[in-house]
Amino acid sequence: MGRLLIIDAIVAVVVLGGWYFFFAAYNRRRGAEALRWVKSACAGKGRIVDFRWLNSSRLYARLQFPARSFENARGTMKFRPRPLPVNWILSRVHKQKETLTFEADLGGSPSVRLDVIRHRWCAHSRGVMARKKDQRQWDIYEPGPIVLTTRTHWQEDLAPELNTLMTVRQQDVLQVRFRPESPQFSATIALDALDDPRTAAGFLTTLRELAAGASAHRQ
Repeated sequence: MGRLLIIDAIVAVVVLGGWYFFFAAYNRRRGAEALRWVKSACAGKGRIVDFRWLNSSRLYARLQFPARSFENARGTMKFRPRPLPVNWILSRVHKQKETLTFEADLGGSPSVRLDVIRHRWCAHSRGVMARKKDQRQWDIYEPGPIVLTTRTHWQEDLAPELNTLMTVRQQDVLQVRFRPESPQFSATIALDALDDPRTAAGFLTTLRELAAGASAHRQ
């Protein structure tokens, strides 16, 4: 009995080890492909200085752009944790996306702390209970921008920044953040969106537009 347990333990270690190294190599291939997408997006406007793996599912890259653009720019690519079976299953259950998060300083501290999260739709039922799903009646709305603020007085001079941020609605940007401390600007996009050369090229343009919106008012 003890001998069988030892054999089972050895087999489990071999299987898990094989799983880890196979999918770690797969993530590295995905990382190399993602770096090519980023390089294509930065063509003529910036370059990748260096990169390194933080763990088996996170790739960090340091970027460089011309003067008067982004400072201390870097990107972190988050892949599914495929080498770790339990974490991978949880990521699939929660439908987590593989993402690229771009972070940089703007050369001046933004005057606001602002988080923008892309929200597509919301809906509620009329309370009609039907046996068939296709008989349910729904009212679907596409809400306009909603701003939640802790300020007691709204500042009208924030309007240009918010108008610029509305470009997020037309892009694949999932989240945008401005804050006074470093990194002063960050934006997250679904990694697969960069597979399209036009989207990849437009992503950097979108970043510049968002950063320019915050440049109007600095501390």
